[in-house]
Amino acid sequence: MKDFNYFNTLLVQSVGSKVRAIAPSITSSAAFGYENAEEAESIFKGEIANPLYARVGNPTTTKLESIIAKMEGGLASIATSSGMGAMAMVMTAYLKSEDEVLCIGGFFGGTYTLVNETMKRFGIKSSFCDIDDFEQIEETLKKGIHMVLIESVGNPSLELPDLPKIIKLCNKYETLLVVDNTVTPLTLRPLEMGADIVIHSTTKAISGHSAALGGVAVFRAINTKDKLHNDKYKELHPIINKMKKKAMVAIAKKRGMRDIGMSANAHGSFLTMLGLETLALRLQRVNDSLPKIVKILEKNLPKHIKVSHPSLKSNPYHKRFVSDFNYACGPIITLECSNKSTAFKLLNKLEIVTQTANIGDNRTLALHMASTIYRDFDEDTQKYLGVTEGLIRISIGLEDPETIAKDFLQAINHGNSSLNPKEENSVN
Repeated sequence: MKDFNYFNTLLVQSVGSKVRAIAPSITSSAAFGYENAEEAESIFKGEIANPLYARVGNPTTTKLESIIAKMEGGLASIATSSGMGAMAMVMTAYLKSEDEVLCIGGFFGGTYTLVNETMKRFGIKSSFCDIDDFEQIEETLKKGIHMVLIESVGNPSLELPDLPKIIKLCNKYETLLVVDNTVTPLTLRPLEMGADIVIHSTTKAISGHSAALGGVAVFRAINTKDKLHNDKYKELHPIINKMKKKAMVAIAKKRGMRDIGMSANAHGSFLTMLGLETLALRLQRVNDSLPKIVKILEKNLPKHIKVSHPSLKSNPYHKRFVSDFNYACGPIITLECSNKSTAFKLLNKLEIVTQTANIGDNRTLALHMASTIYRDFDEDTQKYLGVTEGLIRISIGLEDPETIAKDFLQAINHGNSSLNPKEENSVN
């Protein structure tokens, strides 16, 4: 993780302009005129970087893509209409019928259904394993599978993977590794660690304001001894041989974005860039506030309501939180309320916290998982994904940390003896 000051400088200087309009320009055009037939041919051949058609690129979105690629340490990126759009683009571009993707650890509900239901309808196979089951991971990689998918931090399970070990195994068996880094922008840089593709829902922390739906996939450069030269990726070799270093982004554009059209819009890209300017400041604020809130809740919650976060020494991922994540793994904490009724009563008494299906917002958010995002999953699947009947996911925002903690404590203490915390509910 780099110093937040590095990113404060990088992002502000990258988004803004020093002459004429300081803010990014919004290019609201679906089509673009070509100077002549020769230029049109060169644009379609990829020899000139001028706009082709808004489905595959827009000047406002292009600027956003260049900033995020630089932020993640990648060669290039493609912005999409949503985080799920980015995930679907990558999977449809790099996988074909009969290929297999290995999913490691728990997943956001939309990702799970994309892999386990939607992609399955098109003949793409999937398998799942626990986050530290390295024996199964290696055995699956030996079979010659095509892709491994993992979240940098389990949402909402808060599992922390041993990314260096997983990256080493994927490189050993020449398998593409896709990391959903939505929860940990800036604080974790998987491409620099050796991953191949990084995905974000930019709707979350990157924007921060819930005003712009969006996603992005960031790609590394192709090298001369690249894993994609393996015969299991032979259908990609014509693009790799032609595009060389830039092939990974070309594969996604030609085999995903061009034909399916999960394109970002110019206004959404503009709003996302406005959020990017303050991303490092916001993340630093949340990383400072979160342990304080967790400590207050751990001290004052009744025994039947448990707070969970890797910053707690009792958490099974605490050592990894310190060593590999440098004390920062995003805005999420969870409360285990033992049952749905207790969770609902708590949520409905909150005064400053917003109930919504989002994370990474400037505001503190909360949601009961089993009755919303994961309501259509059976009990065994919910358990595998880290969702229980009484689980509340909380995304910490920019408010005063003591005020956030007090809101949860007053909600627990409000007019229901079954929710009463300890008598001494000081937030010291």
